[in-house]
Formats: sequence, structure tokens, C-alpha cells
Amino acid sequence: MTTYSRILGIIFGSVMLLLAVLITLETLIRKFFSLSLGGVDELGGYAIAIAAPLAFCVAMVDQSHIRINLLHMRLPTATQAVLNALAALSLGLLAAFLLYFTVQTVLDTQMYRSIAQTPWATPLIYPQTIWLIAMSAFSVAAALLSVKALLLLVKRDWKTLNRHFGPSSATDELEAELADLEQREGGKL
Repeated sequence: MTTYSRILGIIFGSVMLLLAVLITLETLIRKFFSLSLGGVDELGGYAIAIAAPLAFCVAMVDQSHIRINLLHMRLPTATQAVLNALAALSLGLLAAFLLYFTVQTVLDTQMYRSIAQTPWATPLIYPQTIWLIAMSAFSVAAALLSVKALLLLVKRDWKTLNRHFGPSSATDELEAELADLEQREGGKL
């Protein structure tokens, strides 16, 4: 799952980097030549719609989303595990709902042959199909993690469930940062 997350993270970063370059280029051309590339704002909307599900997936797989665990860490291990499983399952349900909504949108776009209300008049089926692919990538990962959480919950494997789905403790985060620092400095720590 880490390789999957890494690939989606690279795609996300590439899309955002390309968008930043286009916006910078658009800004410079407007400033110095009083011209416009036209459509950069439209491309920006498509880029955000496509990149968001990829970012959701990376955050979910890498457990890098923000959690407030002040109360969570004081609960019994089994209660923590049940809450972690419920969080994974609810995220899986949210991903399924978003995928359903995306599929319905793409089907409507295809049926009505919708075009963007912009100067480019882009047939929306093209960017929305890429959006559907990105949302599918998020949904597949969310489904797989939900199944894994559910299986661990059924087996009552609280420790594994908490390790894979629970928030990191301050000690875990410190150890990860120190290991990352050591790796960046070539093992000099």
C-alpha cells in the first residue's frame, strides 16, 4: 500500500507543480506583456478536482491526516481499536459515496454532452473521466483499508488494529522524525 501511496503522491505533486508553473507563467505574461494564456483558471479547477482524491488517498494510507487524540489515548486499548475501526469504516463509506456521486456526474455529463461554460468550452467528459479515475484510486484504497480494519476488529486484534489505524503517539512521531533526519544526513546521527 505504501508504493501505491507513493505513486499517487508523485502524481499529485506533479499536477500541483504543473499548476503552479502555469499560474506563475500566466502572472508574468499578464504583468510584462498585458496578455493572458486564457483558461489557466479552468485548468486549475480541473487540477484541484483531480488532485484532491489523490491527496485523500495519500493522507489515508500514510496516516498523515490530522487527529486530535487527547481523549483517544486515555481510553482502554479495546475502545481505541473499535474507534479506529469505525473511523476506517466511515472513511470507506465516505469514499464509496464520493465515488457514487462522481460516477453519476460523469454519466450525466456523458448523457447531456456537457461543456464547460468557459472560453475553451471544454467537453467536460474528459476532465471528469480523469476525476473519476482519481476518485476510484481513493475508493479502492479506502475499501481495502476498511476491509482490513473490519477483519482485525472481528479477530479482536486490538494491538494490530491500533498500530495500523490509530494515531501516532508523540514518541512514535519523534522516533519517525529522528529516523528521517538520520536518513537525510546519511546515518551521521
